[in-house]
Amino acid sequence: MANTLNVELVAVEQKVWSGQATMLTARTTEGELGVLPGHAPLLGQLADPGIVRIKTETEGELAYQVNGGFLSVTGTGATVLAETAEPVDVAAATAAGH
Repeated sequence: MANTLNVELVAVEQKVWSGQATMLTARTTEGELGVLPGHAPLLGQLADPGIVRIKTETEGELAYQVNGGFLSVTGTGATVLAETAEPVDVAAATAAGH
């Protein structure tokens, strides 16, 4: 099994997605950020609106449109805390340049 990181995507009112991922990408106010297993700890403010992509070994790539919030990365995983998070089609997110 490849290295993975524990990812949690949480909106104000609910946990949206939780599991093991091989990569997480998110647009922050500082630009697009990719997180792989072993990434250095950081805290970033999410761009509003933005797309968060989660790549998994079992579910493929998932995409969510998020509004507001933060991305926290630790030595073992990443947590996305967003005001809102709605699933979007990965192909549509790619076509839109996100």
